[in-house]
Amino acid sequence: MPGGGQLRLGVFTVPYSDLPFEQVLDRLAGMGVQAVELGTGNYPGSAHCDPDVLLDDEPKRRSLRSAVESRGMIISALSQHGNPLHPDSAIAGSSHETWKKTVRLASLLEVPVVNAFSGCPGSDETARLPNWVTCWWPTEFSEILEWQWSSRVIPYWQGEGAFAESEGVRIAFEMHPGFVVYNPESLLRLRDAVGPVIGANFDPSHLFWQGIDPVEAIKVVAAAGALYHVHAKDTYLDRANVARNGVLDTKPFGRYLDRSWSFRTVGYGQPEKTWRDIVSALRTIGYDGAVSIEHEDGLLSIDEGMTKAIAFLRTILYTDAQTEMWWVSG
Repeated sequence: MPGGGQLRLGVFTVPYSDLPFEQVLDRLAGMGVQAVELGTGNYPGSAHCDPDVLLDDEPKRRSLRSAVESRGMIISALSQHGNPLHPDSAIAGSSHETWKKTVRLASLLEVPVVNAFSGCPGSDETARLPNWVTCWWPTEFSEILEWQWSSRVIPYWQGEGAFAESEGVRIAFEMHPGFVVYNPESLLRLRDAVGPVIGANFDPSHLFWQGIDPVEAIKVVAAAGALYHVHAKDTYLDRANVARNGVLDTKPFGRYLDRSWSFRTVGYGQPEKTWRDIVSALRTIGYDGAVSIEHEDGLLSIDEGMTKAIAFLRTILYTDAQTEMWWVSG
């Protein structure tokens, strides 16, 4: 991970999937965006970067890169969040194929990072649906968890980690509840089993509601050399609902008044001081890359959410390279 802490303002373009790619780039460039993260399939879709179109068409790949670079931007990552460990073989197979194509495409485009979910298996060989284990007892749960990791998670990602390494691409897992990698501990457990090809797409929004301090999480992930990409998404915690029901919440996202937490545009969930601390931590550990806005705020339109998030981050991101401490030199 290079030093310097020079951050680029980025955007995950998926919310603009209904618009032509170059029109999206023009809109974002006009707002000062310096990096784009592109969806390539699975949950994010592939409207702006379709591996099936681009893998065998070098002129189209060159055109995509030129469209980005001519506007003074970079492609920070390709994103294909899916569940290749799903117990339904059709779903797992589709996620797996998209993952493979995305890694190959990232290599050809010279994009160093592919963002992903770790996936979640079922409870055993006969399961039809994923089973995310959140407690150790009764003992059936700890047995499920051990089976998942030893029989599905580690073997799959050992193979796919080797594949990604052979393509010169790093895997950045979003620590996302519902999948086996959901916090720094589970991320580093998988990294220890697979190797340094695995790191984090660090998204604070999923950590806020779990009660994880993002600054401490940045420190522990960075200490392992595992911070590869960063998302900017916020979470609002409804303290009254948390006090009544805790943070585990299965109500639909649209029930804002009833939920314990909701995703928000940056600046509308946690205090500005929290985000300043996150940015400062990124500089402190030497992160030199994109902070990519992921808009998932149901209270704001796409345009308004993006505009507000960009304006907020532009006031707090460090844009100059870190310099010597003049007051202690000499």
